[in-house]
Amino acid sequence: MRSVAEIQALYDLGHRAFGENYPQELKEKQPLLPADIEWHFIGHLQRSNVKHIIAFTHLVHGVDSLLLLDELNKRAMTVGRIVDVLLQIHVAKEESKHGFSPEEIRTFFKQPAIILRWPNARVRGLMGMATNTDDRILISYEFAGLAGLFREIRDQGLYPV
Repeated sequence: MRSVAEIQALYDLGHRAFGENYPQELKEKQPLLPADIEWHFIGHLQRSNVKHIIAFTHLVHGVDSLLLLDELNKRAMTVGRIVDVLLQIHVAKEESKHGFSPEEIRTFFKQPAIILRWPNARVRGLMGMATNTDDRILISYEFAGLAGLFREIRDQGLYPV
């Protein structure tokens, strides 16, 4: 969490993409900063908060359910824009993490024209949150599994982008 002044200082140095992980923080900061900032929402997003960030968020990093994808699409449609999203895959060995299982994602992408269901929420990729641990081998294993899932979907011609 960075202050408006800190973000402005980085903006003045040429940086244009910034992330925020709390909807209320993003809602409060966005009008105080330059309009050409590319905002990324990187936290857990509840459907009830989509309306607060949809008008200006460029990329939502953690879409963890079809209901959230539905809400993002609906809200983006009402403000006349397309929002990019990353589907969150549950790769960690922790129950506190959210996301689709790898099998759910395989099924998702195998459905003909599934992406057409959300014309205003454009799937741009996958993301995952590794287990919160110092065990680099476990973290590597989890991210390798995520990369492998992406390659599998892409190589089967199922990935839309």
